[in-house]
Amino acid sequence: MKSKETEVVERIQKFVDYVQLLEGNEKGEAQVYCDRLFQAFGHSGYKEAGATLEFLVQRRSKKRKGFADLFWPPRVLIEMKSRKEHLEKHYRQAFEYWIGLVPDRPRYVVLCNFDEFWVYDFNTQLDSPIDSVSLEELPHRFTALNFLFPHDPPPLFGNDKVKVTREATAKVARVFHTLIDRGESREIAQRFILQCVVAMFAEDFHLLPAGFFTQLLTDCVEGESAYDLIGGLFRQMSDARQARGGRYQNVPCFNGGLFDTIEPLELDRAECQLLLDASQEQWSSVAPPIFGTLFQNSMDQDRRHTLGAHFTHEVDIQKVILPTIVIPWQEKIESANTLRELESLAQEILRFRVLDPACGSGNFLYIAYRELVHLEMEILQKIHENFGERARRSAGTRSLVRTTQFYGIDSDSFAVELAKVTLMLAKRIALAETRESRFASQQDLPFELENSLPLDNLDNNIVTNDALFCEWPQTNVIIGNP
Repeated sequence: MKSKETEVVERIQKFVDYVQLLEGNEKGEAQVYCDRLFQAFGHSGYKEAGATLEFLVQRRSKKRKGFADLFWPPRVLIEMKSRKEHLEKHYRQAFEYWIGLVPDRPRYVVLCNFDEFWVYDFNTQLDSPIDSVSLEELPHRFTALNFLFPHDPPPLFGNDKVKVTREATAKVARVFHTLIDRGESREIAQRFILQCVVAMFAEDFHLLPAGFFTQLLTDCVEGESAYDLIGGLFRQMSDARQARGGRYQNVPCFNGGLFDTIEPLELDRAECQLLLDASQEQWSSVAPPIFGTLFQNSMDQDRRHTLGAHFTHEVDIQKVILPTIVIPWQEKIESANTLRELESLAQEILRFRVLDPACGSGNFLYIAYRELVHLEMEILQKIHENFGERARRSAGTRSLVRTTQFYGIDSDSFAVELAKVTLMLAKRIALAETRESRFASQQDLPFELENSLPLDNLDNNIVTNDALFCEWPQTNVIIGNP
């Protein structure tokens, strides 16, 4: 007798075999594809499961309505594209459909081009799929689509940044609290921990030599002095003159304000082990809102309540960023059809300035920066697609949007330091994201940012003050948590 799992695998393999017979045309075959997919996951068909094809949705960035390929409330929205279509460039369409599906907004969104399934959970992770599964992987990776089964078992995802972020943040916060418990001043402990966090990010994003910070921590666990080794690293990260020899010879200058003050700490073995454990997390998969979480965890409960500080999920941030920044710029880009108009927009976006007058740890500013970079790439993409070689050379593929176009105010000094660090790293993280994004992949553009190092010094952009009683900088838009 066959096990239930064997029967599932056989049904899904039968679906895979069937799909390979299709041409992969969205208009002619998407509906039968969805129906067969539901059958593979144990339904008689999509209709019997209660799903709807071509579901009418109001798109926020358009003056017209759209039709979602399949909507199965409250489980999933499936948006189909033709075979070989780059799914990256349809991310925003899927997100806007999801935003418009109220009050029955589904938990998951799937972008599919017949051969790939990109699974999104917009409630927790916007910048990348929480998992992606190819058609040929589906018979043994179907658990990523568990929500399609009638009994709705929990899906098992392979790119859950929220989980990674929570684990990494918890380990770093434990080190902070041990420092406070043994009498270190809050200000020194906070700065030291932020410098460590930057080093962990830098190691995984190849701004430091591979494994460099982790090896230092390993040596500290084995008995060497954290005061000397980590202090020496931070001093070199702050020095514009590269070391001519020795252990720190290949360490570049980070600058950025955070490393202007270096106050090394001697750590005991347990503290070194905690930092080592934290450094071994996948920091390249940590979401920037780690800084918001770290901000909360580093504050006393009473103080957090007094300040009203809390973590804002990215989907809620997008509810502010979309109408204030993304949609107006998209409309400008869509209406620009001449080279002169597009080149003018490319210059205008470099003068666009954003303020969050209660910026907290900088999550709104980070998302705004990331979206402005994406919008800039849409302008460059349109030039590359519609004009000749001379125009393409002139436009280039380099993002020139600067973090110094973004401003923040907050009454909490540690929040201000967190916001600076978040934006400092934003440039390098945006490069990593966008190299694999919906823009770069369309024509294999070698997308690049200005040099990631040294980190931008944002001391004049993000300041400690009371926004009710200080002068605000002149900007194009004001964003923040209402």
